[in-house]
Amino acid sequence: MNTDLEVKRIDALYSQIQNLIHSAQRNIARSINSEMVKAYWLIGKAIVEEEQNGWNRAKYGAQLIKIIADRLSKDFGKGFGVSTIKYIKQFYLTYSSEPGKEFNKPIGHSLSGQLVSSTKNPVFNPNISWTHYRILCKVKNNDARAFYEIEAANNRWSARELERQIASMLFERVKKSTASDAGELAEIGQKISAPIDIIKDPFILEFLGFPESHKLVESKLEDALITHLRKFLLELGKGFAFVARQQRLTLYGDHFYIDLVFYHAILKCYVLIDLKTKKLTHGDLGQMLMYVNYYDMECLKSGDNPTIGLVLCAEKNDAVVKYALGDRSSQIFASKYQFHLPSTEELETELRRELEEITEPEYA
Repeated sequence: MNTDLEVKRIDALYSQIQNLIHSAQRNIARSINSEMVKAYWLIGKAIVEEEQNGWNRAKYGAQLIKIIADRLSKDFGKGFGVSTIKYIKQFYLTYSSEPGKEFNKPIGHSLSGQLVSSTKNPVFNPNISWTHYRILCKVKNNDARAFYEIEAANNRWSARELERQIASMLFERVKKSTASDAGELAEIGQKISAPIDIIKDPFILEFLGFPESHKLVESKLEDALITHLRKFLLELGKGFAFVARQQRLTLYGDHFYIDLVFYHAILKCYVLIDLKTKKLTHGDLGQMLMYVNYYDMECLKSGDNPTIGLVLCAEKNDAVVKYALGDRSSQIFASKYQFHLPSTEELETELRRELEEITEPEYA
C-alpha cells in the first residue's frame, strides 16, 4: 500500500509527465502550422508565376486555379477548394515585396510583414495560423497588417479575436490616442511604457449588444461589462487584471464607490475606471481625482507606480478635460465609449473635432 507521501510523489511525477506531453503536442502543432503556412506561400508563388506565363492571364488564371483545386481535392481531400486556392494566391501576393517575381536571395518574414533575406525558405510566425493569415490578407494597409500580426502573436489572439480587433480599428485607435508613429507600430506593435499607452479613444463595446442610446443607467452598463469581462479585457488591452467592482472608500463616515478596479501588470499600477452614461462634467473628473489621490496615498505597495484614473463616458468635451485636469492629465484620462464598430471617417471626424476643441476654446 502506498503511503500518502508516495502518492503525492507519484502525482507530482505524473503531473510533470503530463506537462511534457502537452508541451510536445503544442510544439508539434506549431511546427506543422508553420510548415503549412510556408508551403501555402510557396504554392501561391508557383501559381502566380504560372499565371503570368499564360497566353490569356484572366482566362488562363481562372482555369488554372480550378484545375489545381480539383486535383488537390482528389489527392488530399477536403480543404483545397477553389476559394482556398484563391486565398493561397492572395497570401503570396500580400506577403511579397515584389509579387510574382523571382527572389534572388533566400527570404524570411520580418516583424514589419516584409520579406527579407533570411533562411532557405520563408519563415512565418509559428504562433500565427493559416486562418490568422487569411484574415490578415484582408487588411490593405501594410503598417496596420504588420501591427495586427505582431499583436495577434504576442497576445495569443484567436482568429475570431483578431477579426474583432481589425473590425474595431484597433490600429487606428491606438495611433490616434497615443500619437504613435504608424511605422513604429508596424515594427514593434503596441509599446506600453507610460499611462497614455493603454488609453484608447473611443473604447468599442459592441460586444454588449446595446443600441446607441444615452438612456442607460450606469449600474446596467457595469453589470454588462462584468458579464462580458473577458471581452472587455480584450478591448482594454494587454496587461489588465480585474481586481474589484464597486470598491468602497470611506472618508470620515462618507462612502464612495469606484465602479471598476484593475491592476496593470506591465505598468505596475492600479487602474480605476468610472462609468458615466451622460456627457462628462468637470465634477466627474474631480471625483476621479479624489479616487486616484486616495489610492496613491493609502493603497500603494512597494513597487507600485502612481494610480491611473479613467472616466468612460458617453460624450465629452476635450477642452473641459484639458483645463479641469491641468498637470494631472498624464495620470487621469477621459475616453468615450460607443456600442458600434467605427469607420475610418468617424475616427477622422472625431480627431478633427477634438483638435478644434483643444486649440480653439470658447469663452462666454
